[in-house]
Amino acid sequence: MAYKELTMADAIQPGSGNDKPHPASPKAFAPEDEAPLREALKRCSPSTFEAAIQFRKTGNPEHLPAVVIGVIERFVEPDLRTKLKDADDDLRLIEDLGIDSLTMMEIVILVEDVLQMSINNDELRNLRTVGDVKTFIDCKVRGLSLPKPTKFLPIEQIAAIMPIQPPFLFINEASVSSSGANAKYKITGQEFFLQGHFKDNPVMPASIMLEALGQLGVLFLLDGPLAEPGRVVSPSTIFFTGCEGVRAHRICRPGDILTLSIKPKRMKMPLATFEGTIRVGQEKAVIAEEITLTFGYAEAVVAPVVNGSEHAGLKGAEAVAPIPLRAAINA
Repeated sequence: MAYKELTMADAIQPGSGNDKPHPASPKAFAPEDEAPLREALKRCSPSTFEAAIQFRKTGNPEHLPAVVIGVIERFVEPDLRTKLKDADDDLRLIEDLGIDSLTMMEIVILVEDVLQMSINNDELRNLRTVGDVKTFIDCKVRGLSLPKPTKFLPIEQIAAIMPIQPPFLFINEASVSSSGANAKYKITGQEFFLQGHFKDNPVMPASIMLEALGQLGVLFLLDGPLAEPGRVVSPSTIFFTGCEGVRAHRICRPGDILTLSIKPKRMKMPLATFEGTIRVGQEKAVIAEEITLTFGYAEAVVAPVVNGSEHAGLKGAEAVAPIPLRAAINA
């Protein structure tokens, strides 16, 4: 018999029923419910059990992160559990934690049992990070609309979106969601500015790390949720205007992997203000209370329908769709 590797799509088939979000209503927690709950979480940490007890008794969503992280930890290989110590929201379920599609189903079944809630299988397709799972569960419990899924961008896609190119592009991979953006950059030691910063002592300049956070803000503006009907953010209008509350906490050297994170604070044209952080592992490297960019909109370019009724007569250059705006950005 031939076997094939299961993918998330194989294991998670479209569900049925009403997909609209609804608040979870756990049944009243009785003393006799404690033993089954303890049995369900017997391979989880005591803190997970305590958080589950508190949620079942009070329905307070503040206990959800501890429950979700505890359940995920139970299914992660022991040598990878240290990554969950501080519960980084950008940890990827597959790439960083080794959770395959069937394991994800086990996690969901246990979460459903512990939290006394129902999860539609079709809603699981876009859960790719720890943060996605926590946000998803929180929205289900509160009865909120589910956010748009996180976009994951490899370096090739980032380079296609960002006019800033190597050697001055300081993002290797990124994820963009409605609530912010995360990225990673590995200091290789081959960066041109390290030749003189400093002599025989290469150190990543703090100004360059702020530049990296600014670039992540640019990526959020270009690939995030700010587009309006018929309009897109124009790359040629994005400029760095200032930063406030900057602190450098750690020296960063070749070999370090920078984890960048930005969250929008105020977004009203023509200004976009973010808070940003950079970490190396769990160590704080740089924080910026505010990074502000200017931006503007441009009319969205719609490609003509070639061979359709509207443009069937066009030939040659007339039939070529306009190229979307990707002008130079000074971030």
